[in-house]
Parts: sequence; structure tokens; C-alpha cells
Amino acid sequence: MFDFGPFFDNFDEILDGFWATVRLAAVSAVLSMLIGTILVSFRVAPVPLLRAIGTTYVNVVRNTPLTLVLLMCSLGLNDVLALKFSDTTSTTYYWWAVLGLSGYTAAFVCESLRAGINTVPLGQAEAARSIGLTFTQSLRIIILPQAFRSVIAPLGSVLIAMIKNTTVASAAGYAEAATVTKDLLELPSFTSGALPLFLGVAVGYMIMTLPTGFFFGWLHKRMAVAR
Repeated sequence: MFDFGPFFDNFDEILDGFWATVRLAAVSAVLSMLIGTILVSFRVAPVPLLRAIGTTYVNVVRNTPLTLVLLMCSLGLNDVLALKFSDTTSTTYYWWAVLGLSGYTAAFVCESLRAGINTVPLGQAEAARSIGLTFTQSLRIIILPQAFRSVIAPLGSVLIAMIKNTTVASAAGYAEAATVTKDLLELPSFTSGALPLFLGVAVGYMIMTLPTGFFFGWLHKRMAVAR
């Protein structure tokens, strides 16, 4: 028989951990979309230097483990360089976790958007130039809106992966659901209640990721670009 007693006895603490995960994932999702959009603008820009910057960033970050990125933020930028977001330690670690997760996910957002830009007919860009639009204007008004609509489903997959990647945010010193789970497992009361805890945490992550997948699937069908 499974002992669910320790799980329910610490249910409030587990909920706090998931609330920390939701805060981290929500802010990181917004920032990664913004950074990814800027990166893809660099990658398709007519200026060679901007293309080089965008390409280098994406290739380096995509091939670097997320744990290493978060450690660089917490140990390198925070501890060694003493860069702080706040006098409160928990707030500083939160924003380092957000920065590391957002910067990492932005590389994948960028590549998804670049694939979407490749689906936009070349004639669209040529027509934009023919009516006097600059590169920035044509990208903002014509190309990117169509690119976003083309890659809604892949972007949903990227964001779902990002939610699951929050489990390594402890590398940046931020305590979220996975960190709370680890701390609870070290308690003597969980010697016989580990499996219910794992099952409960797994269900918690499914509650966050499944609706996200259904939403992006519905949005993809509704916003699909007719070719």
C-alpha cells in the first residue's frame, strides 16, 4: 500500500513549489518570445554583422547544456561578478533563473520563427520593397505575422519543453517544484511515501503542460495560414 500521508501533510509546500514554477515559466515564456523575435530579426537581416551575431548566439546556446547556462548566471554573474537584481537573495536568484531560462529558450524560439519565415513566399518581401517599406517595416508588418501563424504548433512545443526545463532552475539557486520535491524526499517521513510524491509532482507538471499543448493545437488550427 502507498502511504499518501506525508504527501498530503506537505501539500501546501508542494503547491508553493508549483506556484514558483508557474511564476518562472510565465515570465520566461514572455521574455524568450521577445528575445527570440529579436534574434530571428538578426538572423535574416541584410547586415552581415547582425546575421553573424544572431547565428553565433543560436549555435552556441543551443549546444550548451541548460544547467551550465544557469550555473554561469548564478555562479559567474551573481557570485563572481557580484551582479545583483535586488538586495533580497531569493529575488536575485529568481531573476537569474528567468534570464538563463529565457536566453536558452530564445535560441529555439528563433529557429522556429526562422522556419516560419522560410514559409512566407519571396514575393511578399519583394512586394514590400516595391512599395517603399524598409526591411524593419516589412519584417514587422508583413513577414513576422505570417511566420508566427505558420509555427504556432512548434512554438507550443518549445514552450512546453521550457516548462519542463524549469526542473533544473535549482542550478541558479531558485527553488521551484523539483527543488521542493528533492527537499521533501530527504525528510525521514518520506521513506515510504516517495512514490506518491513522484506521482503527485508528475500530475502537477501534466496539469501545466497538457492544457498548453491543447491550447496551441487549437490556436494552430484557428490561425492556420491558407496557402
